[in-house]
Amino acid sequence: MQKYTEETERQMVRSFSSLSEKDKRHYAAVEALKLAYGGRRYISQLFGISEYRLRKGINEIKNPILLAEIPKGKQRRPGGGRRKTLSKKNLTNFTS
Repeated sequence: MQKYTEETERQMVRSFSSLSEKDKRHYAAVEALKLAYGGRRYISQLFGISEYRLRKGINEIKNPILLAEIPKGKQRRPGGGRRKTLSKKNLTNFTS
């Protein structure tokens, strides 16, 4: 596998840092797919992301159904993250 020049790497990292979370996954995935064996590890180290995150981006690019599940203007599919905490009004009902 042939690595990029230092100048190209700097430009890639600069562009990568200005992207949204979803766009970072997809940009890293496209770059990794361009390279031969070892490209995924090289790109994940260059951008400082996990190989899991890179694989997730590759899967989203290769499978348009996964990409369509992400709502416009959002970074992730619905259902992730923490559940909302109970409001103070609801907590008073449980403290009696």
